[in-house]
Amino acid sequence: MTRLEPLAQIQWRMSSFCGGSGASNGGGCVEAAALPDGRIAVRNSTHPDAGAVFFTRAEMHAWIQGVKANEFDDLT
Repeated sequence: MTRLEPLAQIQWRMSSFCGGSGASNGGGCVEAAALPDGRIAVRNSTHPDAGAVFFTRAEMHAWIQGVKANEFDDLT
């Protein structure tokens, strides 16, 4: 986690699969943003002021590859 002020200037992106308030996930989703230092920030879209978790590009790449390989399907 880090201070929130610098994160307000970042352009956050949300998956088109998140859905609205009527979605089965309650409208919540995660948002991701590329930071100037090369890291990726991830936060809860329903509580953006709660902070963010940071990943290197290599860590995010490994996560995305695992998702594409269905390694986390049991978590849904």
